[in-house]
Amino acid sequence: MFNNISKKYDFLNHFLSLGIDKIWRKKAVKKLLEIQPKRILDLATGTGDFAIALLKLKPNEIIGMDISDGMLDVGRTKMKKKGYDKVIQMRNGDSENLPFDDGYFDALTVGFGVRNYENLEKGLSEMLRVLRPGGKAVILEFSKPKKFPVKHYYAFHSKYVIPFFGKRISKDSKAYEYLPESVAAFPEGKAFEDILTKLGYKNVEAQLVSSGIATIYSGVKSKVKQ
Repeated sequence: MFNNISKKYDFLNHFLSLGIDKIWRKKAVKKLLEIQPKRILDLATGTGDFAIALLKLKPNEIIGMDISDGMLDVGRTKMKKKGYDKVIQMRNGDSENLPFDDGYFDALTVGFGVRNYENLEKGLSEMLRVLRPGGKAVILEFSKPKKFPVKHYYAFHSKYVIPFFGKRISKDSKAYEYLPESVAAFPEGKAFEDILTKLGYKNVEAQLVSSGIATIYSGVKSKVKQ
């Protein structure tokens, strides 16, 4: 599915979110400022927008990983065009079986990807494994607003606007029907925080953005050996 929509993915992301997704990524990146990470892994990187936002932290190495070759191809072209390919590597890989040593990364990010994990807890555990002690994971994910009028606008936008324009622009009838369905099924808020805590993440926090349309979750790997 993501291979099919890769050529239109960036345009649709910014169009359907009215450009707010860029602001969300900037807020997520700020969560990592305090640890000044030098090695960062961006999972479910897609075409690399989150990886590019992470350049603000001035790391030595960013690896953007995804299972979609179509998305990665678009991302690699973008990195070369912008001159970011000296810092950002785009690699194919499975978030639930990461090809890295324990504790390799200082920080780890996922933007709108954890809800697509086949086995959520396995993927989150792998993320924790490759973080160094004291390293931090930041997860940006859609959530469901609870308060009027954003709740009602979001329900209309996700049920009608996203599938309508998504289908016509991407030419994939299922891709943008899948988006609201996957958001509805995801264990958001405290339920997701509880999963992170259960798996061993420390200092777990959640910050609502845009009145709850999305949430920025964060957690730290303990400096003390478990």
